Amino acid sequence: MKITIKWIDNMMMVGESDSGHAVVMDGPEELGGRNLGIRPMEMLLLGMGGCTTIDVISTLKKMREEVQNCYAEITAKRADEHPKVFTEIHIHFVMKGCNLNKKKVAKAVSLSADKYCSASIMLGETAIVTHDFEVHE
Repeated sequence: MKITIKWIDNMMMVGESDSGHAVVMDGPEELGGRNLGIRPMEMLLLGMGGCTTIDVISTLKKMREEVQNCYAEITAKRADEHPKVFTEIHIHFVMKGCNLNKKKVAKAVSLSADKYCSASIMLGETAIVTHDFEVHE
């Protein structure tokens, strides 16, 4: 995997992945940015959220569960001192589907957290990562 980060000006940069997709990142005004893009640390949480959501959905599909909608809400705390690593991360999944089996949803979330999600397992080296879910018909 290879990415490139191109500095544009001030604190704005564009990151491009080797798959050809790009994203604008920027810093807050107090750090010289113009607040025109997502913050790099927010990008880490977005990546983790995407990684674990893909795991959960693909696992539930393999279990033949009829997921109609899923979203993950992530809250995080960072250390007060540099390096300001994440110290706590909580992922709350909200699942909607037809007769979703809560035990299977719990198993899918657990498998992602403990085995499959490289991003959350890696961030778990510095942060306490917790998960929960709710299911709606």
